[in-house]
Amino acid sequence: MNRAARAWVAMRSLVLDSNDRRRAVAEALDMSYIRVKALRRVATAPTTIRELADSLGTDAPYTTIVIDDLEQRGLVERSVDPRDRRRRIVTVTDAGTAQAQRATQILDAPPAQLAALPAADVAALERIVTSLLPPSAGRRPASDPGPRPAVTSTSPPPDGAGSRRSRRPAR
Repeated sequence: MNRAARAWVAMRSLVLDSNDRRRAVAEALDMSYIRVKALRRVATAPTTIRELADSLGTDAPYTTIVIDDLEQRGLVERSVDPRDRRRRIVTVTDAGTAQAQRATQILDAPPAQLAALPAADVAALERIVTSLLPPSAGRRPASDPGPRPAVTSTSPPPDGAGSRRSRRPAR
């Protein structure tokens, strides 16, 4: 195994095996991780079911089930899109914002092993890892602690122009 593969395996193991926060956040919020992920996405900006399904990698019917549950919990609301009455816009409620922030705090807390590293090692690791992220991942220099940019709309214009996306299988 080459050095890049060993580094990848180590990063994957560190994040997914040794410090998987998905289970912790799902238990803390008493919902499945896909619901947590959907809530956090809606908390960044209002969205349609189709846009949410695309960003989650799920299909629209499954995403509707997820949103139904979040709506029953009082975390999101649906309203008619004033530009296209066939579409529904999903927005986060105040309670949903609070839960999304709680989830982010859990997910963003660094593991003890990382927090214990010398500052120079953490800075080097941050520089390397952020250099590997695509620009759409909200890369920013360490000196800029500002919020990540909101995800932009991926749905076709309301007049129906544009290409149709293929459906992805439910996960």
